[in-house]
Amino acid sequence: MTREKHSKEAHPPSGAKASPTASTGRDDQAPVRATPRRLAGLIDKIKESADRLASDQATRGDLKILSRTLRELRYAFKVFTPYRMVRKVTVFGSARTSKEHPCYRQAVDFGRRMAACDWLVVTGAASGIMEAGHEGAGRERSMGLNILLPFEQEANPIIAGDSKLVHMKYFFTRKLMFVKETNGICLLPGGFGTLDEGLEVLTLLQTGKRDPAPVVLLDEPGGTYWQGFDEFVRAQLLGSGMIDAHDLSLYRITDRVDEAVDETTGFYTVYHSMRYVRAQLVMRLLAPPSAALLRRIRREYADIVAEGTFSVSGPLPEEKDEPDLADLPRLTFCFDRRNCGRLRELIDLLNGRRG
Repeated sequence: MTREKHSKEAHPPSGAKASPTASTGRDDQAPVRATPRRLAGLIDKIKESADRLASDQATRGDLKILSRTLRELRYAFKVFTPYRMVRKVTVFGSARTSKEHPCYRQAVDFGRRMAACDWLVVTGAASGIMEAGHEGAGRERSMGLNILLPFEQEANPIIAGDSKLVHMKYFFTRKLMFVKETNGICLLPGGFGTLDEGLEVLTLLQTGKRDPAPVVLLDEPGGTYWQGFDEFVRAQLLGSGMIDAHDLSLYRITDRVDEAVDETTGFYTVYHSMRYVRAQLVMRLLAPPSAALLRRIRREYADIVAEGTFSVSGPLPEEKDEPDLADLPRLTFCFDRRNCGRLRELIDLLNGRRG
């Protein structure tokens, strides 16, 4: 049960700064202003798919999964919709981390500093690192996606009973919300669940199934957890040719909270968001690149362009459904949709964070 009837209506926290289209910028994620006709058409497609289940001879078990999935996502979307204009960071880590552990203190400090930057902190809402992130951010700037397990996983006291807490049965719906609704990801040491979440995020970034976002692997001071992970990735995955060297640009490792915060917030120094308009990738920026920088981009990043070159422009006609972004300059090009590590490096260059 999503416990909708036990929750109050969600409203953005007081004082929250609304960043224009702070979502990931993809058509299915940005809070675009769809016309009633377009919305009605999509709802009709959902109904049509449901009607076909009878002729498909779907089993009762299949129908229960579909019904629960739709209800969970519908309610989760309802909870997150008021906060789509506020940037969020998802914090992953072990539920077993004690409050005395250095990683717990790192997560508290990270949550506190991100909240001070007017970001919301989203976690799995349980104990350990999840509670630490919420402890640092405070109840007003915390959101939670709790998983219902055979052994009860209670929500931590910071987020318990809050209107910004969603209870979910399925891991796949929960992970979808973690990734869809976030603008940055911070992982602290954890078990299978943390690694699963982190590797799924990296897979989605590597394959372009979600828009670029900062991923920080934050360790305890002097810790070696993520160093060991990075050594495995380089020796086994990169060494065997299973990933590209540029894929290593998709994450950053640090044991300093200030660096983790800077990596997360700095990703949006100039880069704002992106979307595709037919074959064109349209990057919305807070400032246009200089003529010299545009020449450098055209020279050094020609390998990720399928045809043509990079151009600076205003909004394209197809972007009229996002009037809040009309004033932002654009960098447009035909991205090959393969070299997502290189795309991340391009964003770093635009942000002035690459030599």
